[in-house]
Order: sequence, then structure tokens, then C-alpha cells
Amino acid sequence: MKKKTKTAITPTRSEDYPEWYQQVIKASDVAEKSPVRGCMVIKPWGYAIWENIRNILDDMFKEAGIKNAYFPLFIPLSFLEKEAEHVEGFAKECAVVTHHRLEKGPDNRLVPAGRLSEPLVVRPTSETIIGDSFSRWISSYRDLPILINQWANVVRWEMRTRIFLRTSEFLWQEGHTAHASKEEAVERTHLMLDIYAKLVEEYLAMPVIRGKKTPLERFPGAVDTFCIEAMMQDRKALQSGTSHFLGQNFARASEIKFQSAEEKEEYAWTTSWGVSTRLIGGLIMTHSDDDGLVLPPKIASSHVVLMPIIKKTDDRSKVMEFTESLAKELREIFYGRRKLEVEIDQRDIGGARGWDWIKKGIPLRVEIGIRDIADNSVYVGRRDKGHKDKISFKRDCFVREVTNILDEIQDTLFENALLFRKEHTFAIDDNKEFYEFFTPENQKKPEIHGGFASACWCGSGECELKIKEELSVTIRCVSLITGTEKGKCIYCGRPGCGRVIFAKAY
Repeated sequence: MKKKTKTAITPTRSEDYPEWYQQVIKASDVAEKSPVRGCMVIKPWGYAIWENIRNILDDMFKEAGIKNAYFPLFIPLSFLEKEAEHVEGFAKECAVVTHHRLEKGPDNRLVPAGRLSEPLVVRPTSETIIGDSFSRWISSYRDLPILINQWANVVRWEMRTRIFLRTSEFLWQEGHTAHASKEEAVERTHLMLDIYAKLVEEYLAMPVIRGKKTPLERFPGAVDTFCIEAMMQDRKALQSGTSHFLGQNFARASEIKFQSAEEKEEYAWTTSWGVSTRLIGGLIMTHSDDDGLVLPPKIASSHVVLMPIIKKTDDRSKVMEFTESLAKELREIFYGRRKLEVEIDQRDIGGARGWDWIKKGIPLRVEIGIRDIADNSVYVGRRDKGHKDKISFKRDCFVREVTNILDEIQDTLFENALLFRKEHTFAIDDNKEFYEFFTPENQKKPEIHGGFASACWCGSGECELKIKEELSVTIRCVSLITGTEKGKCIYCGRPGCGRVIFAKAY
């Protein structure tokens, strides 16, 4: 009988994927559950990932002419009621403030008091309140376009929560624009999707499929929703970013009007778009292994950890002088948009020290002992190579090559994820085969699904709903690449239908 390989994370991905995910988060020290149901505490190692995402994306936004602003957390209920489809889409997730103070009741316990004349909704998204501002800021075509982004938190009262992937409160950015023409608004919608795809693929090393949502899956109140979809290691889809063309729907609801160059009163054309801390969940599920978190270098909390090995007291000053000198040298090197971030871990806890950093996912671990110093060398472990694969480098060579090594790790993670998606994406044209592909009874592990099915769909909401009800499978998107292919609908058999991506999803 083959001896089972010992792993740092128990259970493994193949044994219990949902629990593996929770244990990776715990072992890597990125986040923990909050005392408030469905909320999370993002710890420093995890928040650093979000800061890096935010900084990279914020630079991209500014390069695209977008300016940051901030809008209130509270939205008058009447604002949401202006756009019927919008309020219907979010009604079940809204947290509502009805009172403005607390008083002691008869039993000396605090109770709500001071009922508000109008309830306030804690923002699930900000189209309506930003639309109210736009209606005051815009009067002429000369005021357009307006390109605004805000970094904020939002609240959506989720029934089933999971850290990063679906929480009652989460951090995100939401962008909102107003334009004088439909063409300009549509162009902006696609531009923002391109920016998200660049962020996720080039920095988070997650390959994505760009596509358009079906009417049943699009953002409430939007004319069109475009998205990027990534495959996780349990072969489920994760929506990793959305960009919405809102047409004039929200402009009509909020009275966003302008006088055109022809001196006619017209409604503006608007867009909105956003990504959130769910990207960190996607990052974890795309790259991590049974030893813990794996971080792509371009988004990592830190790039390198230096671990001085001091076996004799007399060696301490020499080892630490070498270590601190190397850290200073490395911290002057630019990697992408920031300088290398270097940790020094002096803890005397034996092999547990290396395992801590493996579980935290830091790209490079560098051991420095008295013998290494005598040889002017360092001993380097790459997180993408596993815990046993370490290589000795001359110090100067390591300093010279460190950014190339990080690039190799970044590229390897992307290529591995892309290969995984290719291996678990299938063109399916037979109804029976389609149902077997998504039926858990036909698979070894109920939580590990078939993957992505590229199949034809007639465009009928009825067929889409039937598949969702019978298999818990949704159309993730009409791919912007393969959506023009024609065939027979996978459900009803109607000919001349376009190909879409079906999958189970988070």
C-alpha cells in the first residue's frame, strides 16, 4: 500500500475542498470570521494583498482618466424605489436602518429608539445615490463624460457565507460613468472589462473568459452586463469582475439630463463596474495547494523572507549583518510597480519557521547560515516548486536574478492555471452527455464538478431556468470568442443556437 504523503493542510483538496479552503485561510493568516454573522476580519497578511490589488487597479483607472470620489454609506429607500428592476434584484439582500439612537428599556436593556422618517438602506451598490449627484453635476454636453470611481465597503445580507467569496460586508471598488452617447458608454463598458481582465490575468495569474451575461444573470437594471469568469481548482466558476452598460435606465430614474450640442434635452448614457475582495478568494482557490497558500509574486503580500540560521551564539552578529545587508540590497530593487518587500524572520523555532512561510505562500524563502556566508551564498526555496526543492545561489547572482525568478514563478502559476482550465473545458453537444457531466452521482467527489461545458443555447430563459433547476448549473457567459458558433440547443434541441459557457459557480 502506497504511503500517504504528509501535507501541511488537512483535509486536502481532493478529500474535502470547501474545508481545505477554510484551512488554507486559517493557516496562511489572511483572514478570520468576525463576531458579526457573515462578516470577516481581514488580517495584515491578507489586507496587504488587497492593498496591492487596489494600488495596481487605481493606477490603471487614473491612466484611463478616472478620478476617485466618495459617496454615502446610507441610501434613502426612496432612491432604490426609483428603478424597479434594480430594487427587485437587491431587495432580499438589503440591510435597513430604521432608528437613529438607543435607549434603555423597562428591563434596563438597550432598545432602538428615534424612528427615522424614511428608512435608510446600507448600500448594496451605489448607482442610485451616485445618479442623484450626477443629476446635479450635469447640465450640458460640455460636462460629459464624468468618470468616477470609489473605494468602499458594501453590505449584502447573504444567507450562505464563505470568507472572501460571499460575505455580508465586503470591500470593493465601484466605478460609475455618464456619457453623451450610447457608443461612448458602450466603449467605456468594454474598456473597463479589458482593465479587469488585465489585472486578473497579468497580476493575479488567473486566466479568464470574457463574455456577456444572459438577461437572467445580468445586473438588475442594466441593459448589458459583461464579465470575466475564472475556473477554480474544484472546477467551479468564479465571476471575477463585471462591467455594466446601463443604457439610459438609471439616468431616467435619477433625472440625469443634459442639453446636447443641438440644444436638445437628452438623458445621459451610464455605466457601472466593479471588483471586490472576492478576488482574494479566487486567488486562493486558483493557485494554492495542500501545503497552503500560493501567492503570485506581482500581488504577493511580500516577495522574499530571509531566515537566518544561528546555531552558535558567536555566529549571531555575522549572520545578522549578512542578512540585514542582503535585505537592504533587495529592498532597493523594483519589481513591477513597487520595490521588493522583504521579511526577516529571526524566530528560533526550527523547521516550523519554514513551514509557516510555506503556508503563507511567500514566493521565495532564503536560508542564510554561517557556511553559506563563508561561501558568499544563500539557499533559496521557491513556493511554486514545493518545500523540498531548494537551490544554492551565490549572493550576487541571487540579487541579480531575483526579479527573473519571480517572473518565472508568476508565469508558471498562470500557465498551470490555464492548462488546468483547458483540461477541464469541454465542447458538449449531446444532452445526455451534458447531464452526466454535471451530475454529482457520476463523479468521485460531490464537491469536485466536471468543469466548464461549452454548449449551444437557444436564448430561451425557460431552457436556461430548467437547466439551473435540474442541475444547479448556470450560463456563466456568452463567450466573446466562441459565442458566434452555431448548433442545437443543449436543452430543447432547437437549431441555429449560439455557444455559451455552462458551469456550477460560487
